[in-house]
Amino acid sequence: MKPIEDCNVGIVGLGLMGGAIAINLASSCAVSAARIFAFDTDKKALNAACDAGVIGKSFSSPEEMLPFCDMVFLCLNPSAILEFMDRWMNVFSPGCLITDIAGIKGSIVSSLEHTLRPDLDFIPGHPMTGSEKAGFANAPYCNFKGKNYILTPLKQNKQENLDFLKALIYRMGFGRITETTAEEHDRKIAFTSQLCHVIAAALIDCEGDTKITRFGGGSFEDLTRIAMLNVPMWTELFIENRYELFKRIEQFKTSLDALKTLIQEENSGELETRLAAVRDQRIKMTG
Repeated sequence: MKPIEDCNVGIVGLGLMGGAIAINLASSCAVSAARIFAFDTDKKALNAACDAGVIGKSFSSPEEMLPFCDMVFLCLNPSAILEFMDRWMNVFSPGCLITDIAGIKGSIVSSLEHTLRPDLDFIPGHPMTGSEKAGFANAPYCNFKGKNYILTPLKQNKQENLDFLKALIYRMGFGRITETTAEEHDRKIAFTSQLCHVIAAALIDCEGDTKITRFGGGSFEDLTRIAMLNVPMWTELFIENRYELFKRIEQFKTSLDALKTLIQEENSGELETRLAAVRDQRIKMTG
């Protein structure tokens, strides 16, 4: 790969994350906006990005954009990524480096390891950041600084391209990169991300009083912010990773039932012991 400053970078899907990536490429990685291209079915987002000077050119079809790109970010849901690659794989420029941002990796890795065009290099990725507010308009508020980034490389990925992508991720502001398998990614993301969204959704679902926020002091707000989710995306992620997520839901129910029993039995001694263990475990998780 040539230096990122000399690369034409294509972004497919100019929503929250696609927009944030475009902004950070220009602001943190010295990529000229003229070298940042985008395709999206949302013409308003493309026009807004052009007007803001975030991208240099928008395209009405991937077929028009992909041949000019040295690198491409696919900012789509997992199923849409596979559909996109199946339809447009032959259009990518030779040697193009491709990556994605999808929250599930199993289906992507298992498919592309066997179907990817030999001269292309697809490195699956997952930036662990975002917002409950979707769309390009909220992209400037999507913070990358110090956040985690997960990579689940394919067996055939070139080391030089992997090193290039890691360097780019750090330049965009991310603080830590974890390289793992697709299976471990999906297993752990079921806990750190998907279960959290399920809990937030269930918490809101069990209360019908829309004025209850008048009694909030921060805890409720912190716990339920992510319930204002991107419904189609999270529906797909929950179902796509349902086997791992189901295990985590059952695991959570077991812990919740144990706390419920201690409270019901007014067992303050055991409750204090369990809560202290929880506090100590959370402290150990830091870092």
